[in-house]
Amino acid sequence: MSSTTAATTAATTADPAHARRDFATIGLIGLAHGTSHFFHMLLPPLFPAFIRDFGLSYSQLGLLVSLFFIISSIGQATAGFLVDRIGARPVLFAAMGCFVGASLAAASAQGYGGLIAAAALAGLGNSPFHPADFTILNKRVSAPRLGHAFSVHGISGNLGWAVAPVFLIGVGALAGNWRAAYLGTALIALCVLVLLLLNRDAIDDRQGQWPHEKARGKAAGQDEHALAFLKLPSVWLCFSFFFWTTAALSAIQSFASPALGKMYGLPLSATAFVVTGYMLCGALGMVFGGFLVGRAEKLERTIALAMAWSGGLLLLVATGWLPPLFAAGAASLAGIGTGLAGPSRDMLIKRASPPGATGRVYGTVYSGLDVGFALAAPLFGWLLDHSPPNTIFAGAALLLVFGVLSAGFVAFTVRRRGLAAA
Repeated sequence: MSSTTAATTAATTADPAHARRDFATIGLIGLAHGTSHFFHMLLPPLFPAFIRDFGLSYSQLGLLVSLFFIISSIGQATAGFLVDRIGARPVLFAAMGCFVGASLAAASAQGYGGLIAAAALAGLGNSPFHPADFTILNKRVSAPRLGHAFSVHGISGNLGWAVAPVFLIGVGALAGNWRAAYLGTALIALCVLVLLLLNRDAIDDRQGQWPHEKARGKAAGQDEHALAFLKLPSVWLCFSFFFWTTAALSAIQSFASPALGKMYGLPLSATAFVVTGYMLCGALGMVFGGFLVGRAEKLERTIALAMAWSGGLLLLVATGWLPPLFAAGAASLAGIGTGLAGPSRDMLIKRASPPGATGRVYGTVYSGLDVGFALAAPLFGWLLDHSPPNTIFAGAALLLVFGVLSAGFVAFTVRRRGLAAA
């Protein structure tokens, strides 16, 4: 960066009006992303109620999670192209409307078919968030604050996951009817949609410019085919990393609560908060991970150590040796490791993304998250129906090991590409 460019960037960053615009964009996108993660958990916290009222099995309930993420995966892989064509903002509005519809479908469900409709609408709403969010952040937020924007984006997602079980179970218990909880989630999505509409100028991705466009000129990448990025091994290794780590997360989110109940005799009122604890610990880990990512030379080492922490605690829970409340605490603390690895993971993806294909890479790579959830949910649901409950925790730990291996290969390919370019 030249001294003139550096001075201009510093002046822009110090401008209070520009800072307010950055913070408004970061806050609104963080809220939207937290809402999308909240709706990841629209159905799992109330699985016991569906079993009681509709006579469903965990395998059937796992298929609902699969449906959500299959639809989200297909949509996410293509949403980057839609965002590039019509803009991120209208896509974000439509996604929030889908969440309202999903909530109303769940509230009025009279059986498995109604729950299928809710899962499908929620998956459709979830699909465009990563391409849309990162498009808006990269275009609207100044470069010195972009790292903070990514941190807020990740932490807000974990908080959305953490709040959902408490809200759904708490409102359902207070109202004496789980359907009331879904009327509440519809109201949440509607309020967020109204807030985004009222502040639509702050998330207008038609304003701003990609950093690589400033450096290279808008025409620099026009000769390259739109799907050329799919040839890069690093893209598919990032996809596999998301697949393994989110498959492990799916096991914890959907089935840690009933597994702990079966293993340790803990009531649902206690085990339901394990997922919340896991996500809050993950958010805490992301805060510290944000400081580490700027100092660690080899990001894969940070990821390996963090995942080892999480996997070790989950294996300890799987042994059944711990006192019940200690087991619930250990399962929650495992979230620190996955959160700590998050910023290093995102930096690896950034390094693996070729200039000009950021939105498409995010859409493709993050679809690995959806595929991991989609395939893991029925598998772990089947395991909980037919195997000892400790297989939930042991299986999640094994999947984290595969994630570490994928991260190592990503780092290797990125370094090799850098040497080749040099």
